[in-house]
Amino acid sequence: MRIFIKFLIVIFLLSSCSNKDKLAVPPATKQEALIAYQEGIEALMAGQYFIASEKFDQSEALLPQTEWAAKSALMSAYCFYNMDFYDEAVLNLKRFTKLYPADKNNDYANYLIAIIYYDQILDEEKDIEPLIIAKKTIEDFLKKYPNTDYAIDLKFKMDLVINQMAAKEISVARYYMNNEKWIPAINRLKIIVEKYDKTIFVEEALFRLVEIYYTIGLENEAKAAAALLGYNYNSSEWYERSYKVLNTSYQPLKKSKENEEQKLINRIKNIFIK
Repeated sequence: MRIFIKFLIVIFLLSSCSNKDKLAVPPATKQEALIAYQEGIEALMAGQYFIASEKFDQSEALLPQTEWAAKSALMSAYCFYNMDFYDEAVLNLKRFTKLYPADKNNDYANYLIAIIYYDQILDEEKDIEPLIIAKKTIEDFLKKYPNTDYAIDLKFKMDLVINQMAAKEISVARYYMNNEKWIPAINRLKIIVEKYDKTIFVEEALFRLVEIYYTIGLENEAKAAAALLGYNYNSSEWYERSYKVLNTSYQPLKKSKENEEQKLINRIKNIFIK
């Protein structure tokens, strides 16, 4: 990903340098700003990101509300990204979009914000918040810039994010199943079937519903879930396994004491059969 981002920024640098010829012979202030900008580029290419950021900030301050100021602001934010100072990078990128809303590189700035949030996704089983933020940021980008080259990359990343969110739900559902908490498990599995039906986890979710429904005595619901699984994924391993569940020789999931289990089944039946 960093290689791809660096490729984009090199293209940006080349286009920035080509615009220098469009400026008239600058007065001392403009000349100083352009020197600072050029020094920033040199430091950036040398991997001296902190120094580069300072030079770009200096250039922006000398030429406020100009094309060069916008370029400098964006380049400074990019330097923070390269240093893995994600909070500072996002802050500066958002500042760029507010100060220079008409700049042609706003799509890139918003793309980089989405990439930063995406890069901070670590472990969906421990913390789902980065997933939620990344998903929202990518969705916002795709609505605003649907036909850009950046959108192609973010659509792919959106699929990965949604699969990770489904992975979180299936993980929680398995936990509830292992602890015989059937209702919470059913609720989590239904989220996958209803919201994440295009993910790789929907087949397992339907199978787990078959398992749970059969175990708690809701055979019609078990058959309905199996039918849905078979209709959409008739060559799936999970569909084959659902046959075994509905077979009379199948051993239901582990149960607790008989009396307590029967009470649980009756309560669940009262919830689902009304």
